[in-house]
Amino acid sequence: MKAIGYKSAHDISALALEDIELPVPNATGHDLLVEVKAVSVNPVDTKIRKGVSAAAADYKVLGWDAVGIVKAVGDQVSLFQVGDRVWYAGDISRSGSNAEFQLVDERIVGLAPHSLSDAEAAALPLTAITAWEMLFDRLQVKPGKDYSGQSLLVVGAAGGVGSILVQLARQLTALTVIGTASRAETHDWLKQLGAHHVIDHSKALSQELQRIGIGQVSHLVSLTHTSTHYAEIIESLQPQGKFGLIDDPDQLDATQLKRKSLSLHWELMFTRSLYQTSDMLAQHQLLNEVARLIDAGLIRTTLGSHLGKINAANLSEAHRLIESQRTKGKIVLEGF
Repeated sequence: MKAIGYKSAHDISALALEDIELPVPNATGHDLLVEVKAVSVNPVDTKIRKGVSAAAADYKVLGWDAVGIVKAVGDQVSLFQVGDRVWYAGDISRSGSNAEFQLVDERIVGLAPHSLSDAEAAALPLTAITAWEMLFDRLQVKPGKDYSGQSLLVVGAAGGVGSILVQLARQLTALTVIGTASRAETHDWLKQLGAHHVIDHSKALSQELQRIGIGQVSHLVSLTHTSTHYAEIIESLQPQGKFGLIDDPDQLDATQLKRKSLSLHWELMFTRSLYQTSDMLAQHQLLNEVARLIDAGLIRTTLGSHLGKINAANLSEAHRLIESQRTKGKIVLEGF
């Protein structure tokens, strides 16, 4: 099968990803063998490419977002059958979706939304899982439209996770949703996705909140540059507020949260699959629910750009764009 991989961890400008040929794997146990139709690229791809080399005499295949067709099932599979069109974000400890065929555990797979094309759907699984788990599992926001007077500030809201988090919070909760952006293009994007307010993260967050008459917020999620914004994040949260993040600051002094009794919530959507937790099935269920919301017209794709076929040259360009940290929505590739 065709695949894209590399041997040694590297900066994208130093060594290229490679177009390679690998054997088609066999499905056993809870695994589905999926013929990959479309993928999207995430910051985790670039982080692993820069920091993790392949095992000796092997290739590292990245990719943690895919839409495809089930071609074979393991002997313990009960949720899917051959021919199903599925979507998923996969497992960071296994070979990724930058290949014509991929093995993935059925418990972290959902049926893809009928109303989206393969490319449109591929933009969503990893970010939808991350946003859903952050909002409902980590921050424990209550779904429903009963007015609570609570508010959510999303720092770096125009990227992949932010683009779906804003929609989920606006559509499924009573939170006042505030996103941050620093360009006119991304400001307009967030308004289209349903943000009540958009503020500029190149300025002091607390002052920007004061400007729109919000003051402090009850919930805050930082998706990028947490270290840069950390003092303003603390200033912008109400006493006993909830602070969530997904990025990897070099250091984070949690003692600064004590004065306000702020709670800290870290989200990694790979935790369930990495540790085979007893609630792994929750990702199957939430992906099916997001698909239902999409088909009902409540959530839209966050596809930002389509770079063409799944090959080494196009994936390398996607990595460069992500590392520029100026993307809007998700970068998608389709077909081999």
